[in-house]
Amino acid sequence: MSSKVKITIDGQQYQVPAGEKLLWAALDCGIYIPHLCGNREEERPEASCRLCFVEIEGIPDPVTACTQEVIEGMVVQTRTPRVDRLVGTAFELLLSNHKMRCGKCPQNRRCELQKIARERKLKLRLTRLRPLLTEEQYQPIDDSPDSFIYDSNRCVLCGRCIWVDHKVVKVGAIGFIRRGIDRKMSTFGDRPLSESPCTQCGECVKVCPVGALGF
Repeated sequence: MSSKVKITIDGQQYQVPAGEKLLWAALDCGIYIPHLCGNREEERPEASCRLCFVEIEGIPDPVTACTQEVIEGMVVQTRTPRVDRLVGTAFELLLSNHKMRCGKCPQNRRCELQKIARERKLKLRLTRLRPLLTEEQYQPIDDSPDSFIYDSNRCVLCGRCIWVDHKVVKVGAIGFIRRGIDRKMSTFGDRPLSESPCTQCGECVKVCPVGALGF
């Protein structure tokens, strides 16, 4: 049986497994912290979405909850002006490179972006930034697989599909290509999925939080 530590989150005390990452400890306690790239089974979280910031007593700057291990006596605040500002900015940066047409998205009403907006009272539209791509610049949807589609314009680069492809299915059909704002999930040589080793098992679709991959 794993040992427990006492931590305080938003003024309430909880007992959580020692060594657990703060993100999962908080979620297990019913405390929502926004996240997209978080994967409980990943030993070294990438913290790439920058949505799970919290403030911890004794640490001068906000930290990502997915990378922070809990320790005895830890005091955490999930909502402070600095945290809200960081999360709001990260959220809008994601929206600036995301095809919004929610009504036509296969993940509509089940989308993690919609959940984050609802939980944190954020707007699902740009207020400070401009979209990085116009509709005329959207990439074509890859509908070459028989059972699902891939719309790279909706991808938030969370890496969940790549993780399940490499670690669970163990096929290695997809990965990240390019850098900067051109970074995307794709196959080797950026070929259609039907021309890759993809087995079309659909496991990548199941873990996609936003509808970039959809049945």
